[in-house]
Amino acid sequence: MLRTPSGGAGRGTAAMDSGLMSIGTVLNVLREEFPEVTISKIRFLESEGLIEPQRTPSGYRKFSAEDVERLGHVLRMQRDHYLPLKVIREHLDAMERGEAVPLPARVGRQRDGEDAPEPCEGPTAARIGRAELLAAAGIGESELAEWESYGLVAALPDGSFDAEVVTVAALVAELGRFGIEPRHLRLMKAAADREAGLVDQVVAPLRRHRNPQTRTHAEARTKELAGLTMKLHAALVQTALGVRLP
Repeated sequence: MLRTPSGGAGRGTAAMDSGLMSIGTVLNVLREEFPEVTISKIRFLESEGLIEPQRTPSGYRKFSAEDVERLGHVLRMQRDHYLPLKVIREHLDAMERGEAVPLPARVGRQRDGEDAPEPCEGPTAARIGRAELLAAAGIGESELAEWESYGLVAALPDGSFDAEVVTVAALVAELGRFGIEPRHLRLMKAAADREAGLVDQVVAPLRRHRNPQTRTHAEARTKELAGLTMKLHAALVQTALGVRLP
């Protein structure tokens, strides 16, 4: 688990009271670099075996600094290299074994109006199959079909899904535990589409520019604006409800 030499199973009960963090604290630490991360995302990565936080006798998760470092590695490889979780897990396991394993090269793509594709410019996102999505989200075909009918998730032309849909599916499923049905989430989807449209409108001129450096800047600007819009959305919801999230 990318532990330091002092880490491992022998940390014992004494370590439970020294330097371990709650999931809310971990979320705040990670959001400095990954503003889009959520508690559900952290729980999902745990369910996929990417991290193994300790548990208190009452069942609460407790994360070490090494756990947070590993989470950072995972989120960074998803964000910067668009790698599926299986590849990330294999890479981290190899690192733990002391093997020097380079990350797979990012795949470039060509946009309309360009003379030739630029390497490492706008990587093609990782994709998963329908069966993989069902297994990752822990849902059945009928539930997925319902989510599709409300536009919460959408398959690509070849029938596969963008890997980030797994996060959406996990959140929709978790909201369902509180009685919030897919039909209730259409407004949230519509709001997200409008926010995405606003960001796209701002960066579109940069993306169409013939200068590769300008197009690269467009990707960075998109991420920056996406993070700001998500922070504003969260702040507005909290203000409307009169609550403060951890």
